[in-house]
Amino acid sequence: MSMEKGETKSFDSSNIEVIGLQGSKSEPSIEGIQKTAGTRSFDLSLKVIDDDKVGTIEGKVNWKGRPAREGVHGGVMFAILPTATFGMENLASIALAVNLVTYLMNVMHYGLADASNAVTNFTGTGYMLSVLMAIFADTLILRYKVVCLAIVVEVVGFVLLAIQAKLPNWRPPACNPFDPTSTCIKVNGIHELLLFAALYLLALGSAGVKAAVPPQCAEQFEERDPREAQQISSFFNWLLLSLCLGGSISLTFVVWIEDVKGFAWGFGVSAAVLLLALLVFASGIPRYRIPATQKSSAFLEIFQVLVVALRNRKLQLPKDPNELYEIAGNKNLSEGVEFLPHRDILRFLDKAAIKRTNRIAADEKRKWMVCRVTQVENAKIILSLIPIFCSTIIMSTCLAQLQTFSIRQGTTMDARIGSSFHIPPASLPIFPVLFMVVIIPLYDRVFVPFARRLTGIPTGITHLQRIGVGLVLACLSMATAALVEIKRKHVAEEHGMLDAIPVLQPLPISIFWLSLQYFIFGLADIFTFVGLLEFFYSQAPTVLKSFATSFLWCSLAFGYFLSTILVHVVNLASRGKTGTGGWLAGNNLNRIRLEYFYGLLAILCLLDFILYLLCANWYKYKSQPHQEEGKGRTTKNGTV
Repeated sequence: MSMEKGETKSFDSSNIEVIGLQGSKSEPSIEGIQKTAGTRSFDLSLKVIDDDKVGTIEGKVNWKGRPAREGVHGGVMFAILPTATFGMENLASIALAVNLVTYLMNVMHYGLADASNAVTNFTGTGYMLSVLMAIFADTLILRYKVVCLAIVVEVVGFVLLAIQAKLPNWRPPACNPFDPTSTCIKVNGIHELLLFAALYLLALGSAGVKAAVPPQCAEQFEERDPREAQQISSFFNWLLLSLCLGGSISLTFVVWIEDVKGFAWGFGVSAAVLLLALLVFASGIPRYRIPATQKSSAFLEIFQVLVVALRNRKLQLPKDPNELYEIAGNKNLSEGVEFLPHRDILRFLDKAAIKRTNRIAADEKRKWMVCRVTQVENAKIILSLIPIFCSTIIMSTCLAQLQTFSIRQGTTMDARIGSSFHIPPASLPIFPVLFMVVIIPLYDRVFVPFARRLTGIPTGITHLQRIGVGLVLACLSMATAALVEIKRKHVAEEHGMLDAIPVLQPLPISIFWLSLQYFIFGLADIFTFVGLLEFFYSQAPTVLKSFATSFLWCSLAFGYFLSTILVHVVNLASRGKTGTGGWLAGNNLNRIRLEYFYGLLAILCLLDFILYLLCANWYKYKSQPHQEEGKGRTTKNGTV
């Protein structure tokens, strides 16, 4: 910095760096400068540094709203904390998910079909609420605040369940729902209201964690940096691994507590784990990278595109896309502003960017007369994700069966290991979970690097290819489930045990037969779960990461709701064809036609995969930030 003679200039002394012969820095003391200059001959220069620019990460701030700094905020360490939180939340909640049918039937005295539908409705609502929580995280409050509030809500839900399970006056009298001579009273009135209030508080809390934690984890890496962009892909794999580790503890330790010590103890343990998860997540708040909030609403901008495109529907599109409206890309104007190149899809939306005149006045934009190309492209991205989202719903319907009917199958089978130890039916998913704990690191560290060398794709295979593999495996899982159910029922018929009481009179067939369908579906999860999460995150507009990743949970929600609808439709359609009033009517699994239902799902999965191939072939990937020149992090050495 130089000043003309006689010029007076004020500056902040905290921003002065003194650079000597070897470029070393000293304290910005004027006395020290004079002393050093008097004893040593060297070129002295004073440099005013803007603290907001040195080592900062474009578009990211810390929790106080100040620019996030490279090496200080974010990175692997502070992606681990939300990842661990995600796993601990799964540890707390997965035991309830797999044991809820048992709790509703044995403690609250629901019938099998009603209990299964209550579980799928509860789970589906939780996944659906993740969309609402994602909107809050993207537009109203910051993601880390959503996570903290959601965990607190979930703790309240588990405490209410624990109180109801502990106090006899708050639940129906005990009885055996499988004994034909027993008269069981179903929970009703204020007690039923308390039950569902607690369950849907859990759904709301879990939705907030699911909506906000994955993007919060991914935000700790910079998409514009090729190395960190590759780490994002790995961390989505590790995110699934954290779910599996939490799930494995839940499916063994917490399920054992619920089955042996009682549901009240299990719900209490889950509440304690969530409080610990809150402490783990909150410890990283001062060091998280947080997306800078934008002045305008992304949802409003997308709605604006639809309105303006409809208004301009009669206008002719220019032959050259460069004639569509976009703000100037100079440095001062584009700082912190996203730019996306035009793509030749959904061209009717391009009419929103038609310039009526060569000069676009500010009031025309305010009056919704024209939209930017980037704004239009963001709308295209959201609309383009919908077909992929829809083609994964059937797989989620299959998952619902593994948490309901398959668990009930386990209660009819021999669960012994050796002479004394029995596997709780709710612990059945532990087999694919343990397998996933082993296979996910191998996939990430062995398969992905090998495939990357063959294909040149950073993730080894494309996101859509990964999703497709999972859909095929889900189809095989349902076909396997149908075959295993045929064998189980054959054993029951062969030994004259069609009316055997579950648990008390187990069939002479090992429960490990059910691990086959769980094992194959676990493989499907490795491919489709992570593939969808990473696909939605990578393709989403910058300001809608939480909303886009919530598409995964929304797919699961629709899948669970579709399961409820399918159960009703199948029972209505087959009412006069079975002795039980429908394929799935009644509590006796040996008398209903569950194998037919599994076969139907396998056929639906196959048709769904064909639909998915058409959607995936049509989809065009969005260009990634690290593939574009001139964009990156602001560092001491410039743009990376």
